[in-house]
Amino acid sequence: MLIVLPWSGFWEQNYFAGGMAVAPIGVTNNFVRGGISGLGIVNIVAGFADLMWVFTARERTSLTLRDGTDRLL
Repeated sequence: MLIVLPWSGFWEQNYFAGGMAVAPIGVTNNFVRGGISGLGIVNIVAGFADLMWVFTARERTSLTLRDGTDRLL
């Protein structure tokens, strides 16, 4: 949402930004929109990096029990 929403028409009709005098200037600034879209891209990349660690961390390890037998987890 952070990638697409700042560039849509919905972004300019923000209820919370309309209540302050300076906020509409910042909300409609293309640099602010680009920064928020950049944060959305960073968020997606970080999410995929976390998923990569989850899927690559699954390896089978052996566990030695008290009776001396090995089991795979």
